[in-house]
Amino acid sequence: MRVVVAGATGLIGSRTVARLRDHGVEVVRLSRHDGVDVTTGKGLTEAIRGTDVVVDVTDAPSRGELESLEFFGTATRNLLETAAEAGAEHHVVLSIVGAERLQAGYFRAKALQEEQVRRSPMPYSIVRTTPVFESVEYMARAATYGDAVHVAPVLIRPVSADDVAAEIAHVAVGVPLFGVLEVAGPEEHRLDDLTAKLLAARGYLWDVVSDAHTPFFGAMLGQRALQPGADAHLGHETFSEWLARR
Repeated sequence: MRVVVAGATGLIGSRTVARLRDHGVEVVRLSRHDGVDVTTGKGLTEAIRGTDVVVDVTDAPSRGELESLEFFGTATRNLLETAAEAGAEHHVVLSIVGAERLQAGYFRAKALQEEQVRRSPMPYSIVRTTPVFESVEYMARAATYGDAVHVAPVLIRPVSADDVAAEIAHVAVGVPLFGVLEVAGPEEHRLDDLTAKLLAARGYLWDVVSDAHTPFFGAMLGQRALQPGADAHLGHETFSEWLARR
């Protein structure tokens, strides 16, 4: 089996490449570092030729809605069309829990990406994940105002990038789902409490302000907006374990 991974040098992508190799399949990395650009199509046809499975774990250069819409719209179309022309039999795409109900910001862009995949003639699998631990830190930095970080007090099941990569690799070597698999962390936290623990562990002295009006990835959140369904696959690594490893 030959599997192409688009976004192979990113946080999730690099781990997905390693996990796929553990499955004993041939892995081809797609990234700008490897001379392939999914938005312009440069090098794409040559890289995907002879591929059985395409795994798309690319990410937009910005979490802004317009930038994300433009990136995913173009990159997903290029990957789907090129994969179909190459005779690939399975397209796996990484999305985010809440994309189907939070039609704003980055979530809207991911929802439209999912729709592109569903409408394509390619057999597909969609892997939705709750926010990875690293994205909690990213959002804390983005929501810092002076000496305070504003965070919505919502429930969240953050997951490690390693656990997400393991699920993506497992899906990629299996039969297409023609549907969605959700991945979440083993523990439930409140986002403001989790952010405070993370910042304290990093040595930051910022105050964490619980603010229900603070957006997350450009969307306003209800209490359970980021919660996965009851049948989600749960990862193994806890927040404390991840923090200690970091």
